[in-house]
Amino acid sequence: MDHIKRYYSLPLEVNGRELIIEGPISGAELAAYRFDDGLKAFRIPEMQHKALVKIADLPEGRIIVAREEDLVLGYVTFLHPDPLERWSQAKLPDLLELGAIEISPLVRAGGVAKKLLEVSFLDDAMEDYIIITTEYYWHWDLKGTGLDVWQYRKVMEKVMGSVGMIWLATDDPEICSHPANCLMAKIGGRVPPESVEAFDAMRFQNRFLY
Repeated sequence: MDHIKRYYSLPLEVNGRELIIEGPISGAELAAYRFDDGLKAFRIPEMQHKALVKIADLPEGRIIVAREEDLVLGYVTFLHPDPLERWSQAKLPDLLELGAIEISPLVRAGGVAKKLLEVSFLDDAMEDYIIITTEYYWHWDLKGTGLDVWQYRKVMEKVMGSVGMIWLATDDPEICSHPANCLMAKIGGRVPPESVEAFDAMRFQNRFLY
């Protein structure tokens, strides 16, 4: 399928900082920006910056950033699921995973995450995709936020729900390994029934247990 990417941007003021929420942006654009030191939830900032540049240049890859001038203070990624994950088994070209969303401590609690998702879904092309996110508690910054796993999950559900993503059941072992983990998804209005059926088949692969 053709992966159409239309650029959008919105302003946002947080803690006296004038942010631009924009994307999808290219790898070259992202490489020209600086990456805040507080963006270290997944790997050291320099390495994560390089990883996002590569994602941005994938045919299906989408990077939406929150920046103050040339300083990236938050981002969200969309790309095909990792080949090692269950969600890649059906090789659906219209399945994208919200792979990461991270906000610098400098602008947390300012609505940045919701605004990143809002800009992400301004593109009508998102109606052609099943968008999933797999939430694992070990990726959450519990120490930095002071929240417990259930409080953090409630926050994540609220943020993802702001763009219509809903909780879905699954028997995926990694998600089922802790009750706070969850699968959420949004099925675009133009996704064909056969893709939805293939996605549902991936959600449940051990039906004999139920």
